[in-house]
Amino acid sequence: MIRSLIQYADDAGRGVAALDAQGDAHQLVGVSSIRDLALDAIERRKTLLERANALRGSRISLQGVRLLAPIDHPDPAHLLISGTGLTHLGSAEGRDKMHKAAAAGYATDSMRMFLMGEEGGKPGDGQEGVQPEWFYKGDGSILVSPDAPLAMPHFAGDGGEEPEIAGIYLNGPDGTPFRLGFSLGNEFSDHVTERVNYLWLAHSKLRQAALGPELLLGDLPADVRGVSRILRDGETLWERPFLSGEANMSHSIHNLEHHHFKYAQFRRPGDVHVHFFGTATLSFTDKVQTKVGDLFEVAADCFSLPVRNPLVRAADQGIARVKPL
Repeated sequence: MIRSLIQYADDAGRGVAALDAQGDAHQLVGVSSIRDLALDAIERRKTLLERANALRGSRISLQGVRLLAPIDHPDPAHLLISGTGLTHLGSAEGRDKMHKAAAAGYATDSMRMFLMGEEGGKPGDGQEGVQPEWFYKGDGSILVSPDAPLAMPHFAGDGGEEPEIAGIYLNGPDGTPFRLGFSLGNEFSDHVTERVNYLWLAHSKLRQAALGPELLLGDLPADVRGVSRILRDGETLWERPFLSGEANMSHSIHNLEHHHFKYAQFRRPGDVHVHFFGTATLSFTDKVQTKVGDLFEVAADCFSLPVRNPLVRAADQGIARVKPL
């Protein structure tokens, strides 16, 4: 049974393979990208799983091939990366503190946003729930392949991991958004900059992002259990379990999708969207200070392969200067 799809590159070019529950890979005949496979499925009115089964070829080894991000676009400007925050329940202790603070008349904007989601983030069928926090990260040029470095800008306060699930979408010819599946990711943000002033959240999110190689087909399990860790000099510096899936979220995935795709500019035919669903687990909250050379690793039970990326710092480009014409 096919569980997920991956994109890879080797000496012969690009290819797409299907992974089964045991992690065995089978090449898809005549397919060079998941996006092309999805466009074909939309045209034929089939699911990705149906098309993958129809094109499933011989078993291949993933040794010696380069794994790619599970989605891309020939024109990176037509791949939009965004996300939502304050969507995960976190610990019962943390939620209890927020409720007590709100009852005492003290609640930050973040607390109010979380409590709004807890109360109205999972509407019934045909109903609209409360809208979540939303942020923009960039276009396809910021998407980092598996094992490639995550670069924080020279001006960044830090480079911090965010272990998350991302929804992967493709708009059909009439603008209808199709969910292709889910990917494990490291949303990667600048938490030092964000903590200076919450209005700098937008600045803190304009960073690269990494996806694991797998596109998980079908529904996301309600209870996703994973581990996020940072390795330094080959040793584990920090490690924490993280939870995702709707059982651990204050918003339903349907509600998050509605409040993203309700905007007409996000339903442009042919565009690809990568939308991160948020997390409640950060090394920054444990006062970990990352440094160049650290290795981020994110793994989860519904994915065969982890997300691994080393941290680097980009060169100083100096003051950005605009030339008048």
